[in-house]
Amino acid sequence: MPPITELIVNGTRQRVEAEPETPLLSVLRDDLGLTGTKYGCGEGQCGACTVLIDGVAARSCITRLSSAAGKRVTTIEGIAAHGGLAPIQEAFLRAGAMQCGFCTAGMIVASAGLLARSPNATEEEIRQSLEGNVCRCGTYPRIVAAVRMATRMKLAAHREEARHA
Repeated sequence: MPPITELIVNGTRQRVEAEPETPLLSVLRDDLGLTGTKYGCGEGQCGACTVLIDGVAARSCITRLSSAAGKRVTTIEGIAAHGGLAPIQEAFLRAGAMQCGFCTAGMIVASAGLLARSPNATEEEIRQSLEGNVCRCGTYPRIVAAVRMATRMKLAAHREEARHA
């Protein structure tokens, strides 16, 4: 019988019965039903499977379950807040930053991790952060524009909150 591993996924403590070397992606999709994280290359090269582990972008297809044990894992399903879209998700829609949508979850999750660390990320920081996340459709300029838009949206929201405080 496989051991039980505990991790916190999208803010909820989860207990999964799986071998420690099982890819985190398999646990998320198959055991927890979180199918927003996509299987792409299976080698950590395309970024479709990007999740945040304790706030840091990681390729879940090459991350073993044992590496995520006891840590906070955020998937695309955990990015949205309070039943609405997070600023980064809203910005992707407004900027038309997706075509086929296959890379979108990984791009959004990686971008959310960047914006949590660097809310006023420069274009260069955005490009560096998304390096290795492949968009088959080539919408990179719109993806960068969406992340820049999200920084402005977050800044405007903070100003509005401060004005009403």
